Amino acid sequence: MKYEEMYDLIHHESCLDTLARFEDDSIDVVITSPPYNMRRRVSNGKLISRGNDTPKNVAKYSEFTDDLPTEEYLEFHSKVLTECLRVSNRVFYNIAVVAGSKQALFQMIGKFAESLKDIIIWDKGHGEPAIQEGVLNRQFEFILVFEKDYPISRMFRKDVYFKRGTLSDVWKIPREKHAKGHQAVMPSRMVKTILENFSSEGDLVYDPFMGAGTTAVVCEQMNRRWIGSEISEEYVALARQRVSEVNTLNAFFE
Repeated sequence: MKYEEMYDLIHHESCLDTLARFEDDSIDVVITSPPYNMRRRVSNGKLISRGNDTPKNVAKYSEFTDDLPTEEYLEFHSKVLTECLRVSNRVFYNIAVVAGSKQALFQMIGKFAESLKDIIIWDKGHGEPAIQEGVLNRQFEFILVFEKDYPISRMFRKDVYFKRGTLSDVWKIPREKHAKGHQAVMPSRMVKTILENFSSEGDLVYDPFMGAGTTAVVCEQMNRRWIGSEISEEYVALARQRVSEVNTLNAFFE
């Protein structure tokens, strides 16, 4: 496959396979929300599999377990982030602090501290009900912003399109309804906010965990090129359907 033939396609494979075919610094911006390792829980001071105790609102996948030991979860996401920063100057990584991700996430922040430009808080507007006594309701998620260009400073020196004092580091964005067959959809308004402020028309956007295809859908609406990776065959079909619907609508108004 020629490199340009990868554009505007969802690749049904591990993102590490897709990333391996990218040239250095060939992507303008990476936007993604990876699996949170939701099928882990704490029991007697240890993280274990939820097994059959998995709540109904936790997504289940046939291609992977979303149930990795902390060391494996950290290793995998470290590989993904390393590759994303090889191919792009700027990476937006949306992830929640849950039992299965917490230890690995904090270690990852430390491991990539020299590339961590800033942290944006996604305020969902209301706290998700706690799963048990003594647990705080979860109202926010992190959007970790990694960058190669002068990351020691909080200043974005290039490819930014917001004026001084106009963009906060807390984004109040309501959760969106689940796409059919997907339990946790990244809100389109989040992707739109990133694209409006950190990209321009014609830029190439990559989502290594495409899921239901929100990044691709918003890119189509905002005239950005895009590439996605998704390991779930079910979600690939769902994402392609959503993109097709947007293209049909765009063609209708042309």
